[in-house]
Amino acid sequence: MTPHLPNYLTTGYHARMKDNTPNNSQSSSMRSLPSVDALLNQPAIASLLDEFPRPELVRSIRAVLDERRDALRAGETPALDVPALALNIRHKLYQRTQPNLRRVINATGIVMHTNLGRAPLAAEAIEAINDVAAGYCNLELDLPTGRRGSRHDHLRELLRELTGAEDALVVNNNAAGTYLTLNALAAGRPVIVSRGQLVEIGGSYRMPDIMAAARCKMVEVGTTNRTHIADYELAIDEETAVLLRVHTSNYRIYGFATSPALEELVALARKYPRQSIAVVDDLGSGLLDTAAPTASGAEEVTDETAPAVCDADWDEPTVRHSVGAGADLTLFSGDKLLGGPQAGVIVGRSELITQLRKNPLARTFRPDKLTLAGLEATLRLYRDPDALVRRLPVRRMLGASLEHLEAQANRLTQQIAELIPEVDVVTAADESFAGGGTLPALPFATRVTCVRHPHFEPGRIAAALRARDLPIICRIRDEALIFDCRTLLSEEIDQIPTALAETLREMNSE
Repeated sequence: MTPHLPNYLTTGYHARMKDNTPNNSQSSSMRSLPSVDALLNQPAIASLLDEFPRPELVRSIRAVLDERRDALRAGETPALDVPALALNIRHKLYQRTQPNLRRVINATGIVMHTNLGRAPLAAEAIEAINDVAAGYCNLELDLPTGRRGSRHDHLRELLRELTGAEDALVVNNNAAGTYLTLNALAAGRPVIVSRGQLVEIGGSYRMPDIMAAARCKMVEVGTTNRTHIADYELAIDEETAVLLRVHTSNYRIYGFATSPALEELVALARKYPRQSIAVVDDLGSGLLDTAAPTASGAEEVTDETAPAVCDADWDEPTVRHSVGAGADLTLFSGDKLLGGPQAGVIVGRSELITQLRKNPLARTFRPDKLTLAGLEATLRLYRDPDALVRRLPVRRMLGASLEHLEAQANRLTQQIAELIPEVDVVTAADESFAGGGTLPALPFATRVTCVRHPHFEPGRIAAALRARDLPIICRIRDEALIFDCRTLLSEEIDQIPTALAETLREMNSE
């Protein structure tokens, strides 16, 4: 027996039931939807089998039919004719062939844009990766003896040469290097660190959390803005394992602020020889050394590569200084200012590097053959420092002269103006940044192309540019699209006007 319900409940119940019941028009449209087999027999759709496997075609047909049913249930009136369905099926098939991870054009001016993969690689690194990826390699084979070797040997001598350190170890990123170091040297023991260096960077990476995960005991000293060497000394006890210095790579504290120099931390640690306190310098950014181009290389530097701001002016600690100052271990990234693939590099005393290699966690952080090949090719470029501004994309972009950037921006502005007369387009002065958590307080003067459309909002245009087969990523400011030429290759400048024109035509036709 159906229970008796009050009128106000039954009325609402029947009303909802009525709302969910398809009307005659919807039912008729549902019945008019062709079956999968019927569509497969249509020439316009059957011809797709020449390009795509049958299972993929069937999957796409079903997906399009499901979308049509959902639209009909929602009260919409989607196109149900075969040509429209065939077009949607082809589009669905094409979408499934596109990789999720693909190349984009970076017009943001942020050179080491973390969201865009940070450092673009040098041609030499790309060639080395392709060569190793195309076949087998001696990743863990000692060629002279024919016996098993170690992947850690491939970059050891090169890193020793470039940094002045006794030994080196490469892992898959700098966060892994920090974790491995703290776990291997200080598990269960105190690590002293300045409160002003307990950094948080992108992706919820927080130094206190890393230290806790590595099972060491964090001992904070000093204050946010001022820490003295005496603060460290007062915190040292018989269990202290590490004095940790962390470079605040993505922010700076100015004004009434101080922190001990690395040399002071080293001198303090050496006062306790029985405890073997290690000084660990977590640099992050990966600047090996600073040196302006010498006269011997001046004739090879063009307007395109002449440094506007040389690395000697950069507010970044260097690896060579850290090693020379006596840090027991120095940690840095491979894909930031170093300009290579994602990697973490640890250099320093041989006995400590050996201790890290023997840690069971070392295997979980080891790099693959492609990373090692790209990093080695990148590091070899540093044997000729004067050529870095030409051969390493990060250095070329950061060192581009204002004259070159203005010429490139004027070229882009002119091409857009000629191809899309309805937009307002001008060249303007602006600022670029290094990105990647480096040089946060150092803007780089640049020139940009600003585009304003009389009808379309810039956010809508920017979204359409990101949806292209080769996505274009730009900035938006003051109701304008901003294309910064610092991060654009010459051929990309020529691609943007056509891509923008096609995008606007498609938007006008919607």
